[in-house]
Amino acid sequence: MIDLAGRHVLVTGASRGIGAACCRAFARAGAAVLVHFVASEAKAKRLLAELGDLSPRPRPHRMFRCNVTQDEQVAALFEFVAREWGALDCLVNNAGVWVHNPLRELDGGELRATLEVNVVGPFLFARGALPLLERSPDGNIVNVSSTAGQRGEAFYSPYAASKGAVIAATRAWASELAPRVRVNAVAPGWVETDMTAAALAGERGREVAASIPLGRVAAPDDIAGPVLFLASPLARHITGEVVNVNGGSVLGG
Repeated sequence: MIDLAGRHVLVTGASRGIGAACCRAFARAGAAVLVHFVASEAKAKRLLAELGDLSPRPRPHRMFRCNVTQDEQVAALFEFVAREWGALDCLVNNAGVWVHNPLRELDGGELRATLEVNVVGPFLFARGALPLLERSPDGNIVNVSSTAGQRGEAFYSPYAASKGAVIAATRAWASELAPRVRVNAVAPGWVETDMTAAALAGERGREVAASIPLGRVAAPDDIAGPVLFLASPLARHITGEVVNVNGGSVLGG
């Protein structure tokens, strides 16, 4: 079992889906978790209470609301982390948006909004976390990308471009921040979340599952496990890698 007792972890976009699953996995492993959220305060509060029950020992779990695209709000979050914990061992950049954006109909506002959340957000959080991560015995960042960033995704090109940028940033940061901070990414394929529920409804969902070699769409816990591994000492000699978690739907990339 992975033991992260004494470690402190910040997960962005943590009130639901992959982010919430990551929080639960880290809590079970003994880490203190900061649940970041933007709008879903009630869900964040319920998750925070759940983390206390999941932890093998009392841990100082926390929650914080901020817009990932706003410099001042991100700075306030890291002031909170420094005040409450005085340490940070892992940042999971998970917050993101997935919006239907056909190129013919795309306007600049939609494009900028996607890139702001999915690209600018991880940059601001990585920059803000760095002073604390550099003081950790195993400071690391795990970025949540997507198969869309590897192979493209029709009618979602801003999302695909943003997730490709996350992969490029992962590799650049891994080189730049070594040896003090490790940086890796996971690239999920289809995952059953609130964000994909409409797209996976009915026959379309069955078609997607049938197209995946392992025969099913991932659950959020399927992504949380690899994130936990990359954040743990088991991965202490891994940096700059993109771990595909897609049931075999994209091989390589």
